[in-house]
Amino acid sequence: MRKIFRVGIVGTGFIGKVHIETLRRLGNIDVVALADKFMAQETAEELNVPAYFEDYKTMIDEMQLDAVHICTPNNTHFDIAMYALDHGVNVLSEKPMTTSIEDARKMVAKVKETGLVGAINFHNRFYPMTNHLKNLVEDGYIGDVFSISGSYTQDWLLYETDYSWRLSSKDSGNTRVIADIGSHWMDLVEFMSGQKITAVCADFSTIHKTRKKPKKTVLAFSTEKFSPEDYEDVPIDTEDNASVMFRFSNGAKGSAFFSQVIAGKSVAIDVLLGGYKKSAEWHSEECNNLWIGNRDGAKEFLEKGPATIHPRSADKVAYPLGHLEGFTDAFKQCFKEVYHSMEDKNFQGQYATFEDGLHEMILCEKIFESNQKQQWVGIEE
Repeated sequence: MRKIFRVGIVGTGFIGKVHIETLRRLGNIDVVALADKFMAQETAEELNVPAYFEDYKTMIDEMQLDAVHICTPNNTHFDIAMYALDHGVNVLSEKPMTTSIEDARKMVAKVKETGLVGAINFHNRFYPMTNHLKNLVEDGYIGDVFSISGSYTQDWLLYETDYSWRLSSKDSGNTRVIADIGSHWMDLVEFMSGQKITAVCADFSTIHKTRKKPKKTVLAFSTEKFSPEDYEDVPIDTEDNASVMFRFSNGAKGSAFFSQVIAGKSVAIDVLLGGYKKSAEWHSEECNNLWIGNRDGAKEFLEKGPATIHPRSADKVAYPLGHLEGFTDAFKQCFKEVYHSMEDKNFQGQYATFEDGLHEMILCEKIFESNQKQQWVGIEE
Protein backbone atom coordinates (compact mmCIF):
# COMPACT_ATOMS: atom_id res chain seq x y z
CA MET A 1 0.00 0.00 0.00
CA ARG A 2 1.43 3.35 -1.04
CA LYS A 3 1.71 6.21 1.41
CA ILE A 4 -1.09 8.77 1.11
CA PHE A 5 0.31 12.30 1.20
CA ARG A 6 -1.60 15.21 2.67
CA VAL A 7 -0.95 18.25 0.48
CA GLY A 8 -1.78 21.95 0.64
CA ILE A 9 -1.71 24.37 -2.29
CA VAL A 10 -0.70 28.02 -1.85
CA GLY A 11 -2.01 30.16 -4.71
CA THR A 12 -5.01 29.11 -6.78
CA GLY A 13 -4.69 31.01 -10.04
CA PHE A 14 -4.16 29.26 -13.37
CA ILE A 15 -1.13 27.21 -12.32
CA GLY A 16 -2.43 26.41 -8.84
CA LYS A 17 -5.52 24.78 -10.32
CA VAL A 18 -3.29 22.78 -12.69
CA HIS A 19 -1.36 21.49 -9.67
CA ILE A 20 -4.55 20.42 -7.89
CA GLU A 21 -5.99 18.62 -10.90
CA THR A 22 -2.67 16.93 -11.72
CA LEU A 23 -1.94 15.76 -8.18
CA ARG A 24 -5.26 13.95 -8.06
CA ARG A 25 -4.20 11.83 -11.04
CA LEU A 26 -1.37 10.26 -9.03
CA GLY A 27 -3.74 8.27 -6.83
CA ASN A 28 -1.86 8.67 -3.54
CA ILE A 29 -2.18 12.43 -3.07
CA ASP A 30 -4.95 13.96 -0.97
CA VAL A 31 -5.24 17.71 -1.60
CA VAL A 32 -6.68 18.57 1.78
CA ALA A 33 -6.43 22.37 1.75
CA LEU A 34 -5.64 25.48 -0.24
CA ALA A 35 -4.61 28.98 0.76
CA ASP A 36 -5.14 32.16 -1.19
CA LYS A 37 -5.78 35.80 -0.31
CA PHE A 38 -8.35 35.99 -3.08
CA MET A 39 -11.34 33.70 -3.68
CA ALA A 40 -10.10 30.90 -1.43
CA GLN A 41 -13.58 29.69 -0.52
CA GLU A 42 -14.89 29.91 -4.09
CA THR A 43 -11.93 27.97 -5.47
CA ALA A 44 -12.12 25.32 -2.76
CA GLU A 45 -15.80 24.79 -3.50
CA GLU A 46 -15.19 24.73 -7.26
CA LEU A 47 -12.44 22.11 -6.99
CA ASN A 48 -13.90 20.21 -4.02
CA VAL A 49 -10.98 20.91 -1.69
CA PRO A 50 -12.14 20.30 1.92
CA ALA A 51 -10.41 23.20 3.69
CA TYR A 52 -9.46 26.72 2.67
CA PHE A 53 -7.48 29.55 4.24
CA GLU A 54 -6.54 33.12 3.44
CA ASP A 55 -3.25 32.70 5.32
CA TYR A 56 -0.82 29.91 4.32
CA LYS A 57 0.71 29.91 7.81
CA THR A 58 -2.60 28.95 9.37
CA MET A 59 -3.01 26.19 6.80
CA ILE A 60 0.45 24.77 7.58
CA ASP A 61 -0.13 25.10 11.35
CA GLU A 62 -3.49 23.34 11.34
CA MET A 63 -3.57 20.78 8.52
CA GLN A 64 -0.70 18.34 9.32
CA LEU A 65 0.63 18.52 5.77
CA ASP A 66 3.28 16.35 4.17
CA ALA A 67 3.93 18.85 1.37
CA VAL A 68 3.10 22.32 0.15
CA HIS A 69 2.94 23.43 -3.48
CA ILE A 70 3.84 27.11 -3.99
CA CYS A 71 1.95 28.65 -6.92
CA THR A 72 2.09 32.34 -5.96
CA PRO A 73 3.96 35.41 -7.27
CA ASN A 74 7.75 35.08 -7.21
CA ASN A 75 8.33 37.54 -4.36
CA THR A 76 6.32 35.35 -1.95
CA HIS A 77 8.11 32.04 -2.59
CA PHE A 78 10.90 32.51 -0.05
CA ASP A 79 8.71 33.23 2.98
CA ILE A 80 6.28 30.40 2.19
CA ALA A 81 9.01 27.83 1.53
CA MET A 82 11.01 28.71 4.64
CA TYR A 83 7.91 28.60 6.87
CA ALA A 84 6.93 25.20 5.46
CA LEU A 85 10.43 23.75 5.84
CA ASP A 86 10.72 25.11 9.39
CA HIS A 87 7.50 23.21 10.18
CA GLY A 88 8.66 19.89 8.70
CA VAL A 89 6.76 20.21 5.42
CA ASN A 90 8.27 19.29 2.04
CA VAL A 91 8.08 21.93 -0.70
CA LEU A 92 7.44 21.91 -4.43
CA SER A 93 7.57 25.43 -5.89
CA GLU A 94 6.93 27.01 -9.23
CA LYS A 95 9.91 28.81 -10.76
CA PRO A 96 11.79 30.98 -10.19
CA MET A 97 12.37 29.73 -6.66
CA THR A 98 12.57 33.31 -5.32
CA THR A 99 13.67 36.83 -6.36
CA SER A 100 17.18 37.04 -4.91
CA ILE A 101 20.27 34.83 -5.01
CA GLU A 102 20.79 35.36 -1.27
CA ASP A 103 17.32 34.02 -0.46
CA ALA A 104 17.77 31.12 -2.88
CA ARG A 105 20.97 30.09 -1.10
CA LYS A 106 19.13 30.18 2.23
CA MET A 107 16.45 27.90 0.80
CA VAL A 108 19.06 25.40 -0.41
CA ALA A 109 20.73 25.47 3.02
CA LYS A 110 17.40 24.95 4.79
CA VAL A 111 16.61 21.84 2.72
CA LYS A 112 20.03 20.39 3.56
CA GLU A 113 19.53 21.21 7.25
CA THR A 114 16.07 19.63 7.48
CA GLY A 115 16.54 16.68 5.11
CA LEU A 116 13.22 17.55 3.49
CA VAL A 117 12.51 17.69 -0.24
CA GLY A 118 12.77 21.02 -2.02
CA ALA A 119 11.74 20.77 -5.67
CA ILE A 120 11.21 23.22 -8.53
CA ASN A 121 8.62 22.45 -11.21
CA PHE A 122 10.80 22.42 -14.34
CA HIS A 123 8.32 20.02 -15.89
CA ASN A 124 9.68 20.16 -19.46
CA ARG A 125 12.23 17.51 -18.44
CA PHE A 126 9.35 15.06 -18.22
CA TYR A 127 7.86 15.04 -21.70
CA PRO A 128 8.58 11.54 -23.02
CA MET A 129 10.49 12.84 -26.05
CA THR A 130 12.63 15.41 -24.22
CA ASN A 131 13.60 12.63 -21.83
CA HIS A 132 14.19 10.32 -24.82
CA LEU A 133 16.52 12.88 -26.40
CA LYS A 134 18.50 13.25 -23.17
CA ASN A 135 19.19 9.53 -23.29
CA LEU A 136 20.10 9.59 -26.99
CA VAL A 137 22.68 12.28 -26.22
CA GLU A 138 24.05 10.28 -23.30
CA ASP A 139 24.38 7.24 -25.58
CA GLY A 140 26.35 9.27 -28.15
CA TYR A 141 23.69 8.74 -30.82
CA ILE A 142 23.96 12.26 -32.27
CA GLY A 143 27.64 12.64 -31.40
CA ASP A 144 29.21 15.27 -29.19
CA VAL A 145 26.94 18.34 -29.08
CA PHE A 146 28.56 21.53 -30.40
CA SER A 147 25.47 23.70 -31.01
CA ILE A 148 22.41 24.38 -28.83
CA SER A 149 19.81 26.85 -30.08
CA GLY A 150 16.10 27.60 -30.02
CA SER A 151 13.41 29.81 -28.55
CA TYR A 152 10.50 30.08 -26.15
CA THR A 153 7.78 32.44 -27.35
CA GLN A 154 4.32 33.47 -26.14
CA ASP A 155 1.80 36.15 -27.09
CA TRP A 156 -0.28 36.71 -23.96
CA LEU A 157 1.33 40.12 -23.24
CA LEU A 158 1.26 41.47 -26.80
CA TYR A 159 -1.21 44.31 -26.27
CA GLU A 160 -0.65 47.34 -24.04
CA THR A 161 -3.88 46.43 -22.22
CA ASP A 162 -2.46 43.00 -21.27
CA TYR A 163 -1.39 43.08 -17.64
CA SER A 164 -0.02 40.72 -15.00
CA TRP A 165 1.90 40.99 -11.74
CA ARG A 166 4.82 39.48 -13.69
CA LEU A 167 5.33 42.81 -15.45
CA SER A 168 6.60 44.47 -12.27
CA SER A 169 10.15 43.78 -11.07
CA LYS A 170 8.88 44.30 -7.52
CA ASP A 171 6.86 41.09 -7.83
CA SER A 172 8.79 39.08 -10.41
CA GLY A 173 12.43 40.08 -9.82
CA ASN A 174 14.92 41.79 -12.11
CA THR A 175 13.92 39.81 -15.19
CA ARG A 176 10.53 38.75 -16.44
CA VAL A 177 10.82 36.89 -19.74
CA ILE A 178 14.13 35.33 -18.70
CA ALA A 179 12.93 34.23 -15.24
CA ASP A 180 9.44 33.22 -16.36
CA ILE A 181 10.10 31.27 -19.56
CA GLY A 182 13.81 31.56 -20.38
CA SER A 183 14.58 29.60 -17.21
CA HIS A 184 12.45 26.72 -18.52
CA TRP A 185 14.36 26.66 -21.82
CA MET A 186 17.77 26.87 -20.16
CA ASP A 187 16.95 24.11 -17.67
CA LEU A 188 15.67 21.91 -20.49
CA VAL A 189 18.67 22.29 -22.79
CA GLU A 190 21.12 21.76 -19.93
CA PHE A 191 19.16 18.65 -18.94
CA MET A 192 19.02 17.23 -22.47
CA SER A 193 22.58 18.09 -23.50
CA GLY A 194 24.26 17.27 -20.21
CA GLN A 195 26.14 20.58 -20.47
CA LYS A 196 26.07 23.61 -18.17
CA ILE A 197 25.91 27.22 -19.35
CA THR A 198 29.22 28.93 -18.52
CA ALA A 199 28.81 32.40 -20.07
CA VAL A 200 26.02 34.58 -21.50
CA CYS A 201 25.61 37.66 -23.68
CA ALA A 202 22.14 39.23 -23.70
CA ASP A 203 20.12 42.03 -25.25
CA PHE A 204 16.62 42.96 -23.97
CA SER A 205 13.79 45.04 -25.40
CA THR A 206 10.44 46.25 -24.07
CA ILE A 207 7.83 47.08 -26.68
CA HIS A 208 5.40 48.72 -24.24
CA LYS A 209 7.25 51.12 -21.95
CA THR A 210 3.88 51.94 -20.39
CA ARG A 211 0.92 49.59 -20.07
CA LYS A 212 -2.70 50.01 -19.11
CA LYS A 213 -3.31 48.21 -15.83
CA PRO A 214 -6.90 47.24 -14.93
CA LYS A 215 -8.10 48.70 -11.65
CA LYS A 216 -9.04 45.21 -10.44
CA THR A 217 -7.27 41.88 -10.01
CA VAL A 218 -6.78 39.99 -13.28
CA LEU A 219 -5.70 36.36 -13.48
CA ALA A 220 -2.84 35.26 -15.76
CA PHE A 221 -3.88 34.62 -19.38
CA SER A 222 -7.21 36.37 -18.80
CA THR A 223 -9.03 37.72 -21.88
CA GLU A 224 -11.41 39.87 -19.85
CA LYS A 225 -12.17 43.25 -21.49
CA PHE A 226 -12.50 46.63 -19.76
CA SER A 227 -13.61 50.17 -20.59
CA PRO A 228 -10.96 52.93 -20.96
CA GLU A 229 -11.85 54.38 -17.58
CA ASP A 230 -11.13 51.01 -15.93
CA TYR A 231 -7.38 51.29 -16.66
CA GLU A 232 -4.49 53.25 -15.20
CA ASP A 233 -1.18 53.84 -16.98
CA VAL A 234 1.83 52.19 -15.31
CA PRO A 235 5.52 52.20 -16.37
CA ILE A 236 7.07 48.83 -17.21
CA ASP A 237 10.54 47.94 -15.92
CA THR A 238 10.87 44.36 -17.21
CA GLU A 239 11.67 42.96 -20.66
CA ASP A 240 9.22 41.72 -23.31
CA ASN A 241 11.98 40.19 -25.47
CA ALA A 242 15.42 38.76 -24.78
CA SER A 243 18.05 37.56 -27.23
CA VAL A 244 20.79 35.55 -25.54
CA MET A 245 24.00 33.87 -26.71
CA PHE A 246 25.44 31.04 -24.64
CA ARG A 247 28.70 29.22 -24.06
CA PHE A 248 28.51 25.70 -22.60
CA SER A 249 30.82 23.64 -20.43
CA ASN A 250 31.99 21.36 -23.28
CA GLY A 251 32.77 24.30 -25.58
CA ALA A 252 29.42 24.21 -27.38
CA LYS A 253 27.92 27.55 -28.48
CA GLY A 254 24.28 28.51 -28.64
CA SER A 255 21.63 31.18 -28.85
CA ALA A 256 17.97 31.63 -28.00
CA PHE A 257 15.14 34.15 -28.33
CA PHE A 258 12.59 34.53 -25.55
CA SER A 259 9.44 36.63 -25.85
CA GLN A 260 5.93 37.05 -24.48
CA VAL A 261 4.76 39.31 -27.31
CA ILE A 262 4.90 37.17 -30.49
CA ALA A 263 1.40 36.94 -31.98
CA GLY A 264 0.12 33.42 -32.55
CA LYS A 265 2.58 31.79 -30.16
CA SER A 266 0.68 30.66 -27.09
CA VAL A 267 3.40 28.41 -25.70
CA ALA A 268 6.09 27.54 -28.23
CA ILE A 269 9.33 25.95 -27.01
CA ASP A 270 11.82 25.02 -29.73
CA VAL A 271 15.16 23.25 -29.27
CA LEU A 272 17.77 22.28 -31.88
CA LEU A 273 20.86 20.32 -30.86
CA GLY A 274 23.70 20.00 -33.37
CA GLY A 275 25.96 16.96 -32.94
CA TYR A 276 28.94 15.68 -34.93
CA LYS A 277 26.84 12.72 -36.16
CA LYS A 278 23.28 14.03 -36.29
CA SER A 279 21.03 16.89 -35.19
CA ALA A 280 17.90 16.66 -33.06
CA GLU A 281 14.83 18.90 -32.88
CA TRP A 282 12.00 19.07 -30.36
CA HIS A 283 9.02 21.46 -30.46
CA SER A 284 6.51 21.78 -27.62
CA GLU A 285 3.63 22.36 -30.03
CA GLU A 286 4.27 18.82 -31.29
CA CYS A 287 5.61 17.52 -28.02
CA ASN A 288 5.05 13.83 -28.76
CA ASN A 289 7.44 13.94 -31.72
CA LEU A 290 11.19 14.18 -32.21
CA TRP A 291 13.13 14.83 -35.40
CA ILE A 292 16.64 13.50 -36.06
CA GLY A 293 18.57 15.16 -38.89
CA ASN A 294 21.07 13.22 -41.05
CA ARG A 295 23.67 14.53 -43.48
CA ASP A 296 23.47 11.56 -45.88
CA GLY A 297 19.95 10.30 -45.39
CA ALA A 298 16.34 11.21 -44.77
CA LYS A 299 15.27 12.99 -41.62
CA GLU A 300 14.13 10.54 -38.97
CA PHE A 301 10.71 11.10 -37.42
CA LEU A 302 10.13 9.54 -34.00
CA GLU A 303 6.71 9.42 -32.35
CA LYS A 304 6.19 8.80 -28.65
CA GLY A 305 5.13 5.29 -27.76
CA PRO A 306 6.11 2.34 -25.56
CA ALA A 307 7.84 0.63 -28.50
CA THR A 308 9.70 3.74 -29.72
CA ILE A 309 10.85 5.31 -26.48
CA HIS A 310 14.34 4.89 -25.06
CA PRO A 311 14.38 2.16 -22.36
CA ARG A 312 15.53 4.65 -19.72
CA SER A 313 12.57 6.90 -20.58
CA ALA A 314 9.96 4.13 -20.62
CA ASP A 315 8.53 5.14 -17.25
CA LYS A 316 7.65 8.58 -18.70
CA VAL A 317 5.14 7.01 -21.15
CA ALA A 318 1.65 6.32 -19.80
CA TYR A 319 -0.36 5.73 -22.99
CA PRO A 320 0.04 3.78 -26.26
CA LEU A 321 1.34 5.15 -29.56
CA GLY A 322 -1.05 7.75 -31.00
CA HIS A 323 -2.39 8.78 -27.59
CA LEU A 324 -0.96 12.22 -26.92
CA GLU A 325 0.75 13.17 -23.66
CA GLY A 326 1.21 16.87 -23.06
CA PHE A 327 1.47 19.70 -20.54
CA THR A 328 -0.36 18.19 -17.57
CA ASP A 329 1.16 14.77 -18.25
CA ALA A 330 4.63 16.30 -17.88
CA PHE A 331 3.48 17.80 -14.56
CA LYS A 332 2.22 14.38 -13.48
CA GLN A 333 5.53 12.68 -14.25
CA CYS A 334 7.44 15.39 -12.41
CA PHE A 335 5.18 15.27 -9.35
CA LYS A 336 5.32 11.46 -9.31
CA GLU A 337 9.10 11.53 -8.94
CA VAL A 338 9.03 14.28 -6.31
CA TYR A 339 6.65 12.29 -4.10
CA HIS A 340 8.60 9.09 -4.71
CA SER A 341 11.66 10.86 -3.28
CA MET A 342 9.65 11.95 -0.22
CA GLU A 343 8.78 8.32 0.44
CA ASP A 344 12.18 6.82 -0.45
CA LYS A 345 15.17 8.96 0.50
CA ASN A 346 17.44 6.74 -1.63
CA PHE A 347 15.45 7.40 -4.81
CA GLN A 348 17.38 9.47 -7.36
CA GLY A 349 14.81 11.26 -9.52
CA GLN A 350 15.32 13.56 -12.48
CA TYR A 351 13.25 16.44 -11.10
CA ALA A 352 14.81 19.84 -10.46
CA THR A 353 15.94 20.40 -6.88
CA PHE A 354 16.39 23.68 -5.03
CA GLU A 355 20.05 23.51 -6.06
CA ASP A 356 18.92 23.42 -9.70
CA GLY A 357 16.60 26.32 -8.97
CA LEU A 358 19.49 28.31 -7.50
CA HIS A 359 21.57 27.58 -10.61
CA GLU A 360 18.81 28.90 -12.89
CA MET A 361 18.44 32.01 -10.72
CA ILE A 362 22.15 32.69 -11.06
CA LEU A 363 21.82 32.33 -14.83
CA CYS A 364 18.91 34.80 -14.85
CA GLU A 365 20.89 37.33 -12.80
CA LYS A 366 23.94 37.00 -15.05
CA ILE A 367 21.78 37.47 -18.14
CA PHE A 368 20.30 40.60 -16.55
CA GLU A 369 23.83 41.82 -15.81
CA SER A 370 24.94 41.06 -19.36
CA ASN A 371 22.08 43.10 -20.82
CA GLN A 372 22.97 46.04 -18.59
CA LYS A 373 26.66 45.89 -19.50
CA GLN A 374 26.05 44.83 -23.12
CA GLN A 375 28.89 42.32 -22.93
CA TRP A 376 29.66 38.67 -22.20
CA VAL A 377 29.36 37.66 -18.53
CA GLY A 378 30.75 34.46 -17.03
CA ILE A 379 28.72 32.25 -14.72
CA GLU A 380 30.23 31.92 -11.25
CA GLU A 381 28.39 29.91 -8.63
